Amino acid sequence: MNEIFKNIPTVRFEGKDSQNPLAFKFYDADRIILGKPMKEHLPFAMAWWHNLCAAGTDMFGRDTADKSFGTEKGTMAHARAKVDAGFEFMQKLGIEYFCFHDVDLVPEAEDIKETNRRLDEITDYMLEKMQETGIKCLWGTANMFSNPRFMNGAGSTNSPEVYCFAAAQIKKALELTVKLDGKGYVFWGGREGYETLLNTDMKLEQQNIARLMRMAVNYGRSIGFTGDFYIEPKPKEPMKHQYDFDAATAIGFLRQYGLDKDFKMNIEANHATLAGHTFQHELRVSAINGMLGSIDANQGDLLLGWDTDEFPANVYEATLCMYEVLKAGGLTGGFNFDAKNRRPSYTTEDLFHGFILGMDTFALGLIKAAALIEDGRIDAFIRERYAGYETGIGKTITEGTATLENLAAHAESMGAPALPGSGRQEYLQSILNEILFKA
Repeated sequence: MNEIFKNIPTVRFEGKDSQNPLAFKFYDADRIILGKPMKEHLPFAMAWWHNLCAAGTDMFGRDTADKSFGTEKGTMAHARAKVDAGFEFMQKLGIEYFCFHDVDLVPEAEDIKETNRRLDEITDYMLEKMQETGIKCLWGTANMFSNPRFMNGAGSTNSPEVYCFAAAQIKKALELTVKLDGKGYVFWGGREGYETLLNTDMKLEQQNIARLMRMAVNYGRSIGFTGDFYIEPKPKEPMKHQYDFDAATAIGFLRQYGLDKDFKMNIEANHATLAGHTFQHELRVSAINGMLGSIDANQGDLLLGWDTDEFPANVYEATLCMYEVLKAGGLTGGFNFDAKNRRPSYTTEDLFHGFILGMDTFALGLIKAAALIEDGRIDAFIRERYAGYETGIGKTITEGTATLENLAAHAESMGAPALPGSGRQEYLQSILNEILFKA
């Protein structure tokens, strides 16, 4: 096979003083952090759609980057070239996983049987590359939002015929995920929502989404899929009101329909901010509900109200993310770079620079989050802040033995309570800055 990225060497760790743009400054795969190699804390994945497909098109302009890889787009030769490019790219960066949608892999045909034949052909080739390189599949999914047939959603569609087509795509995508030994399967309901209630039966749409997910679980388990199913929450765009608005909404939906034993959250940083939350908030909500599964590692632009899918560069946010992940005991999934280069960053080198930036950002976040935990002052403060629930009347509350009557009697016996202890937010933020920026 001819080398595609001929001018790009294998990217290696050179340390924080290196000025080599094609070297890691903080991502040292074998460095031990809290008892595990960094690469085990950070199982990074390449998103097939952004890295091998997205070429810089936006609503105001056409492609700026060449993602043909020397072939004609829309052909199976191009599909194979993307496989070659993707595996070479991952090898040069030391990335051990990839994620995919079905239509990222091959051009979609008019006949789904032909699309499926193409998918079988290309995944046979991907399996060969996986066996050669040891690179693995993190998760798969079906694109049920791009084609015009999904203008009203897939599970939420008003058309039984489109619903059947969505089911067929999910069936095949699950089969491919099992074939490639994927660790997870994702539902991103890109158009599972509505624009106006004037034309919407919300109850039926949500019930139908749940039915489709239940069918997917049943079929997946029947063909040997043992991994997690994921919901990836997003509040808006493209639909104005999406049913999987945020982690709490998605978790409530899963519990309502009895799907919570099979599903976890795939949390995306950019989606958290679109929901009006911090990335840390969405991770914490997922973790305390036992549903923190996987992460789409990116960031948005707070000055823009849409999903910009930028490579993560904010070490402050990455540190708080890794603090949540470490406190939760890690992920069942991994860190997928659902991120794309900015439109003017169109060269081959820019593809590598984006991943080096993202991988270094999360590596530094991991280092600093571990330092926060080892420092212990934040954990100690939280324990002290809630210490009142460990003894006396507070303990009866947490043990579930308190009644409204005995709590009221306690209140009457003590008079006016003292003010709660100070939250000391500024002090705690200074600790974070101290850990982040100490020389």
